Amino acid sequence: MRDHVKLFIPGPVEVSPDTYAAMSAPMVGHRGKGFQDLYAEIQPKLQTLFGTTQLVYISTSSAWGVMEGSIRNLVKKKVLNCCCGAFSDKWYDVSLRCGKQAEELKVEWGQAITAELIDAKLATGEFDALTLVHSETSTGVLNPVEEIAKLKAKYPDVMFIVDTVSSFTTVPMNFDALGIDVLLTGSQKAFAMPPGMGLFTASEAAYERSASIKDRGYYFDFHEFKANGEKNMTPSTPCISLIYGLRHQLNKFFAEGLENRYARHARLNALVHDWVKRNGFEFFAAEGYRSKGLTCVKNNKEIDVAKFSDLLKKRHKLLIDGGYGKIKGKTFRLSNMGDETDETIGELIAALDDCLAAL
Repeated sequence: MRDHVKLFIPGPVEVSPDTYAAMSAPMVGHRGKGFQDLYAEIQPKLQTLFGTTQLVYISTSSAWGVMEGSIRNLVKKKVLNCCCGAFSDKWYDVSLRCGKQAEELKVEWGQAITAELIDAKLATGEFDALTLVHSETSTGVLNPVEEIAKLKAKYPDVMFIVDTVSSFTTVPMNFDALGIDVLLTGSQKAFAMPPGMGLFTASEAAYERSASIKDRGYYFDFHEFKANGEKNMTPSTPCISLIYGLRHQLNKFFAEGLENRYARHARLNALVHDWVKRNGFEFFAAEGYRSKGLTCVKNNKEIDVAKFSDLLKKRHKLLIDGGYGKIKGKTFRLSNMGDETDETIGELIAALDDCLAAL
């Protein structure tokens, strides 16, 4: 029996002992050559992961810092917040709190945001930015970012800001090919690291827009990131231990091979989906729009989700999520992202079967 409760929640996910060990490397001065060399070492791998020739930046914050920063840097007129779950809904609230004009494009939780819906809104000419959560972690919906990104050619003056927090490295992302303006993610999901680090890249158009906005602040100022990034530096004190962990994880990603990594996530996700169907449950996310790193299970069988979760924890030292926000208890969520394998997902499935039979 393991000595701790293993996480199968959709973030933070389980962190491996080798990653913790990598994070314990000796500290270096963050304004010296040691840090610059570290940043320079990981930059090419980050650019490959993001599918870009632009600089990729590290922010000592959760991804929410970069999400708010994107609003502050890029919204001049009005932002369209695409809302399909708890985290995309929250982006609308953040926009308002930043003092921006904002409007929700809202669909029912479990449904996806489509290019057609966005096109109809952008055609009004009211908006100069939009926000999209690629994988809505609360509902397990994977929005069709490739189709949505095609609208950028039709609306070149609209800044397209995309959160890939729970999709990044589970599926391919190609920032340059998509033609969007900001792609952001965080450390605690498929990177399989502790929380506390955001990563992002931005387009040349984003820098141009940002330069015209006077109240974009300092901590998340894109131009501060760019000026420092060009010198392999960060604008504020970086989370050096997490960056050591990032270097380690990137080395693992590329040793595995990115295509193999994407295929593994698809395979493990399919194993979870098979369990859902075999046990008579349904999916909360609509058919054709389901995340590859997690599964949001609809509690159509009306089991006691809290009891189910508690049994898993007590019997097997495994933790799953009992549903988020207004769908707590009506759903539960299972993660397959990060360092998980066929063996570990097999262990999860066996434990789920055991506890379901005990209800």
